[in-house]
Amino acid sequence: MRLLLKFDARTSREPIISLITLKTNALINILRANIGARSGEMIVEIDDTKVKEVEEILKKHGVELIELGEGVIKDEEKCIHCGLCISICPVDVFKFDKEFKVVTEPSKCIHCGVCVNVCPRRALFLPM
Repeated sequence: MRLLLKFDARTSREPIISLITLKTNALINILRANIGARSGEMIVEIDDTKVKEVEEILKKHGVELIELGEGVIKDEEKCIHCGLCISICPVDVFKFDKEFKVVTEPSKCIHCGVCVNVCPRRALFLPM
């Protein structure tokens, strides 16, 4: 499962991810992080069997969390298969198929939103 973690000034200075890993033996894959002195956000991927245990610890430490959907979703009716998303995606979520139509692999998505912002037809969106 993927979670968006939001840290405030207090929680951004604590080694919460390390504490969780030590307490739960959960492997936490950090997909994206932007942590500053006053706040921060992080997108993590956690094994489904450990999610509830990890969520409890995060909430106990005051970290706001939001469960994220699978990844980017493409509106087939709006997409013109221009390929701009292919050129901009940092993790290769998009590719052309044999018919030169854009296909997606949402499981690779790290929710950076770059593709959503550049799509000229607004055919892409990130579920929350």
